[in-house]
Amino acid sequence: MNTQEQGVEFDENALDPSHILEVGFGFWGSKVLLTAVELEVFTKLDDKSMTGEELGKLLDLHPRGIFDFFDALVALGFLYRDGDGSEGRYRNTPATAKFLNKHQPSYIGGVLEMASDRLFRFWGDLSSGLKTGKPQNEVKHSQKSMFDVLYEDTSKLEQFIAAMSGLSRGNFQVFAEKFDFSKYQTLCDVGGASGLLSRLVAKQHPHMQCMTFDLPQVENIAKRWIEQEELSDRIQVISGDFFTDSLPQADVITMGLILHDWNLEKKKHLIRLAYEALPENGAFVAIENLIDDARRENIFGLLMSLNMLIECGDGFDFTGADFWSWCQEAGFRSYEVLHLAGPCSAAIAYK
Repeated sequence: MNTQEQGVEFDENALDPSHILEVGFGFWGSKVLLTAVELEVFTKLDDKSMTGEELGKLLDLHPRGIFDFFDALVALGFLYRDGDGSEGRYRNTPATAKFLNKHQPSYIGGVLEMASDRLFRFWGDLSSGLKTGKPQNEVKHSQKSMFDVLYEDTSKLEQFIAAMSGLSRGNFQVFAEKFDFSKYQTLCDVGGASGLLSRLVAKQHPHMQCMTFDLPQVENIAKRWIEQEELSDRIQVISGDFFTDSLPQADVITMGLILHDWNLEKKKHLIRLAYEALPENGAFVAIENLIDDARRENIFGLLMSLNMLIECGDGFDFTGADFWSWCQEAGFRSYEVLHLAGPCSAAIAYK
């Protein structure tokens, strides 16, 4: 017997439930990886190899779970194992050695640490979020916004900034390399946190003067990172609130993973602020996990939008077509999308 779905015929006898089960039990593999990051498995291994017993002892693990845990990481593709049985030796893959070893500047584990510490349990209340449209994180209990909670706790703020920096570094680096800065002299990164985007652009383009704009609580964190890279003469740290203040004027205004935090009204407010701060021919750049216009392909972008429901309630991710419609409303004359890496793109509107 055949069935039809969207014009495509299927043989019911050939249907396989494996994908359903794989996704349904996806949290198993997710928690194994998040726990490995939390325990610093990949950092402890570094460039070495160890037996399961050696690695388990180093991590202070009970013998019961050692081989199931490490072999699951092998099967998931996050560790290599040379040999079998108790004498087998575990080592990092090239990817985990680069991205999940804290000794490497390319470490992205910060966002996974935050996922393990916070998001994993909050996503357990997704159904509640879908029914109420309200956040399911710390806000659910404190009645404060996510950002109020973050900015009143220095350790949580540092964790959040480290997580976002790790998540964004690769995309920001590609943007610094691919975007044509030859026509511009100044850049202001709005919601710049540690100043990562400004730092990468300044190092890639010596003629650019950059500004990183964020709330006063972030100022010392940004200055510390900028001073460490000896870029204080190239990057100015400016404190302000983009819901009460104008943006600093610059040839290029960037917002990296900022617009998706907010509802439509606030998105349009930020776009208007960018338009007002730009000169003619200036560029406004939103770096986001842009959902494809048909909303069928960018799984990460769609799940990130659900994450904004969990974290912010009315924040949401969007398509390039959405972005361009809002920018046209603000007065921008043209638009393009620059793909960066994976699910992330730069949506660029020109004044």
